[in-house]
Amino acid sequence: MSIQASTSISVAPHTEGATLLSDWGVIRATGEDAASFLHGQLTADILGLGEGQARLAGFCSAKGRLTASFVAWRAGADVLLACGADVLAATLKRLSMFVLRAKCKLSDASAEVPVWGVVGPAASGQAPWTVSMAHGGQLVHLPPALGLARGLWVGPSGQAPLVAALPANTWQVLEVASGVARVVAATVDQFVPQMVNFELVGGVNFKKGCYPGQEVVARSQYRGTLKRRAHLFEINGPALPGQEVFHSDDPQQPAGMVVLAAGSGNAPTVALVEVKLASLASGTLTLGSPEGSVLRWTPLPYELPSEAP
Repeated sequence: MSIQASTSISVAPHTEGATLLSDWGVIRATGEDAASFLHGQLTADILGLGEGQARLAGFCSAKGRLTASFVAWRAGADVLLACGADVLAATLKRLSMFVLRAKCKLSDASAEVPVWGVVGPAASGQAPWTVSMAHGGQLVHLPPALGLARGLWVGPSGQAPLVAALPANTWQVLEVASGVARVVAATVDQFVPQMVNFELVGGVNFKKGCYPGQEVVARSQYRGTLKRRAHLFEINGPALPGQEVFHSDDPQQPAGMVVLAAGSGNAPTVALVEVKLASLASGTLTLGSPEGSVLRWTPLPYELPSEAP
């Protein structure tokens, strides 16, 4: 890889606390068929989801492109799906169209169980994608980022985890740095799961049965070589999900798209960007236009398959 590189992303070394995630929402699935219904709609194994477990899952269009992404876990007899607040209403409407005779009721539970992001010691002690009880609610342990434990905490409305306040932009930087994509309104129907490394972080189960777009997702996995992947970059100046990036060797057409981005204080913006793998071999990537801010590559926290430079 010869594209411009950056030093490692960093945040304050003793970062810890919690922040209310106003850009997240929750769908509740209730009924004896809730798990089986969701199993037939999402990219993850929801039937095998046990108490104390969580799953990353995607909801795809018929063309195999992500229209929503979820963190899913059980809350008693229900299944909770945490997702981007700006895609929740449309996703709930589309999922509900497929319920038909299944004994499953879907509802927006965001007001009942607001989502908090927890960072540091209060989120440590268990493996990623497990669920524990903490501070009177459920704590979903997520993959760490920049060496810091992270989790999603949900509890009764009006209640908060008993830890110090955390700046919202610190959580956002850590979410991006984790390399785990989350679909937002600006990126709906833009990415096949593998284009944003979704299968590498546990978001796709290739052994389960059919779901919308499954044939496309499976074909992308088993036939040919993937030509696009998500990488982390630093950028001087703001960046937004859905912004296109351009390559100096072919400035007439986009070379990729911002998946998630966040900045903190005077530090550069960190962005998870889906790009053509060929664009990483040489030249320069820029944001928004061929004359935009230069993207500086920085390592992901997990390995990419051999097709990726």
